[in-house]
This record gives sequence, structure tokens and C-alpha cells, in this order.
Amino acid sequence: MKTLYGIQYLRAFAAIAVVVFHAAEKSGEPFMIGAAGVDVFFVISGFIMWVISERRPMTPQGFLLDRFRRIAPSYWLVTAIMIAGALAGLFPNLQLTASHIAASLFFIPAHSPSDDQIWPVLVQGWTLNFEIFFYVLFAGALFLPRKWRLLFLSALFGGFFLAGQMLHPTTPALYTYTRPIILEFLGGVFLAELWLRRWIIGTSMGLACVGASLAGFAAIHVTGAAFNAGICGPLAMVLVYGMVSLEADGSIGRVPVLTYLGGASYSIYLWHTFAVSVVVKAGEMIGMSPVMITFTSVISGVILGCIAYEMIETPMKKTFSGARSKQGALARRPS
Repeated sequence: MKTLYGIQYLRAFAAIAVVVFHAAEKSGEPFMIGAAGVDVFFVISGFIMWVISERRPMTPQGFLLDRFRRIAPSYWLVTAIMIAGALAGLFPNLQLTASHIAASLFFIPAHSPSDDQIWPVLVQGWTLNFEIFFYVLFAGALFLPRKWRLLFLSALFGGFFLAGQMLHPTTPALYTYTRPIILEFLGGVFLAELWLRRWIIGTSMGLACVGASLAGFAAIHVTGAAFNAGICGPLAMVLVYGMVSLEADGSIGRVPVLTYLGGASYSIYLWHTFAVSVVVKAGEMIGMSPVMITFTSVISGVILGCIAYEMIETPMKKTFSGARSKQGALARRPS
């Protein structure tokens, strides 16, 4: 699939927004709107999966295996480090149980014994529970002819959402999978369908959409308005639609730094909290101001994520790509 630079830039900014959110939270300078980077990620995920399935035919099993290889190894490694750190006493607030560790590793929503919140050992891994849920439903759609897939996904996501609104489930899995935020994946799918049909807007309206979305996020932060998927989801959709419209109109060029950070966004998302925690503690010990602690934490978190991208994620990708190539060659070899 051809690189969509606008999407890469949004991935970069979304990852950095999450880093800022966590750094500011730990240093006592709240930046709640940074968490909206997750909403942007979910819309992008829906968009990319739909476009990939259109451009590169795949089986449901192949799709799930490819997504699993992409998501799981790095996540498992970071989770293992968290577990080892907790056992060594480095994370005194992190409590471990065998059932919670197992649920974390297999992307099953469960209450954390540390604070009873529904998230895994690696807290930011809560978003991956949603991602895997989306991938499973999307794989189900791949069993169907192309013309029925969008209707199938709409019915499934709409059904889960309505079930949550009517039944108000309390079990961790059902509560997670019926939250309104799941509709952001479906929103990304619809945007991808518009983009594939070339139902896009021009440069002026694209810029207006991007500007309106960013202004909306800024207004939420400034006014302290309600922060939820009902507001952030539509804003994220408008932002993504504006960016892909600009790209289709030839108004977005390649910016190497942002392209790289977009590629490294998953590693930045997974690894940044280690650097943030260390910098915040060190900054407090030497008397740094909260603003400087936040700034230094963000830079350190991004750098650590980039190092992990180069030294861990990229080699893993090459290993699995080589394995897929060998499997394909064996499958094509005459008996």
C-alpha cells in the first residue's frame, strides 16, 4: 500500500499527544486532551484496515495472523519488563496476579488488582484490547463478499453499542466491547470507503476540516468540557477526513521527521512511560519545574520509543516478513 503521509503525520502527532498526556499527568500539569490521541488512532486503524483489505486481498486467518504479528511481540516484551520490574520491587504500586497477567497477555479486558480499573499490566495496553476486538470483527467481515462487508461491520458495531446503551453490562469484557468508543473504528472504515470512492473535498475544505477539528480539541482543553468518545470521536473523524482529502488533492508532501515518527508511533506508545517515570522522579529530586519536567519527559519518551523502534520493532518486522516470504514460497512450490 502506498504511504499516506497525512496518516503518518497524524499517527506521529497522536502518539506524541499521548506522551504529553502521561508526562503532564505525572508532573502535576494536566493535559487531558492529549488522551484524544487514542481516538485519532482508532479512526486511523479503521481507515487503514479497510483500505488494505481493498488493495490487498487476504483471508480472515491471514489478516489475523498478520495483525497478531504486528501487535503482540512488542507488547509482550514491554509487559514482561513490567512484570519483571514489579517482581524486583521497582514498581511498588503494581500488584500482580496470575489471572490478570494471563488476561493482559491475551488481550482480555480484566480488572487490575492494583486499582480495580479495567486495564492490563501495561496500562496503555487497554487500547490494544479494543484493537484486537476490532481485528476479530473485521476478520469476520472478510468471509463475506466485498459488497456486504460494510453492512456487516455496521450491524455488528451498532449492535454492540446499542447493547451497551440498553443493558449497561458490568463484566469487564462486555463493558469494554460495548463502549461508544468502538464506533470510532467504524467511523474510520466509512472514511476509507469515501476515500476509495474519491468522495473527498478539496484543499480549502480539507484545511477547514483540519482547522475545525484542532480548534474543537483545543476548546475542550481550554473550557474543560466533557471529554468522551461522543465528542472526540467525531472530531477525530473530521481531522482524518481533512488530512486524507488534502493528500488526495496533492497538498501534502513528505516530511521525513514526521514520516519517521509516524512509523515509530507504536513503539513510542508502548515504551514512553518508562522514560517518563524516570525523568519525572529525577526532575522532582533535583527541583525542576513541572513544565520543564513535562517537556523533558516528552522528549525522553519519544527518544526511547524511537530507539525501541530501531532496535526491537523493526528487526521483529523483518523477521516476520522473512517468515511470511518463506511460507509463500513453499505454498507456491510445485509438489
